Amino acid sequence: MKVIGWLLLIGLSAVLLYIALLAVSALLVNGHKEYDKNSRYYRWLLNSATAVGMWLLRVRIHVSGLENIPKGTRFLLVGNHRSNFDPLVTWLVLRKYDIAYISKEENFHIPVFGRLIRKCAFMAIDREDPRKAIQTIYHAADLIHKDEVSVGVYPEGTRSKECVLLPFHNGVFKIAQKADVPIVVLAIRGTEKIHKQFVRRVTDVYVDVIDCIPAEEVHVKTSVIGERVYQDLSLFLAQHPDAGSEGARPKKEEGHAFA
Repeated sequence: MKVIGWLLLIGLSAVLLYIALLAVSALLVNGHKEYDKNSRYYRWLLNSATAVGMWLLRVRIHVSGLENIPKGTRFLLVGNHRSNFDPLVTWLVLRKYDIAYISKEENFHIPVFGRLIRKCAFMAIDREDPRKAIQTIYHAADLIHKDEVSVGVYPEGTRSKECVLLPFHNGVFKIAQKADVPIVVLAIRGTEKIHKQFVRRVTDVYVDVIDCIPAEEVHVKTSVIGERVYQDLSLFLAQHPDAGSEGARPKKEEGHAFA
């Protein structure tokens, strides 16, 4: 019994030490600065904290198609978006590729996590200012060109609460064009169920890399790229409805490329 008690004490001490490490490390980050270097230390903190979070939330991740990711090059990662958990699951699954997401400003104010992602070169997007949004495109392309990170972005611009694939804002594909890199297409299913059922049961989440558009094929109209990616995702999600189904394409909305 004494041995068990000591083991529990050691385990609790390790957990408290890890939490303290996360908190102190986060406090050392300037919460208002955009960093252009991918910190290996903070990337480790981000991935380890995410792994712990997925374990606590009882998420079981199924992955396929990793062979479609190009070797020896950075890339632009795009996919469907149905839950706030999408990027967390994705950067954990693809942790060896150092994915830095373009995200709304509010996400950078989440306690601890907001500061960790800043040090991992994640970028905030100003959806209301087209000029600043274009600057983010250039910055993302520059980070890829400098081999700091691969960049992740959701062409839908926002998550689909009904799990219906929304119209794309094709301006995001300019990142791949300016960086001259491939576009990796990823489908994700099941994340929308995590917050509903983690108390009752395990949530199965599916991450499938379904296509890769080579760098030499990205220098066409962004609308052409958008149509290809949209069709890839629509077809795949229609054929794999087990974790939620995608409906018909809604009427295209006008507006800013990052709205």
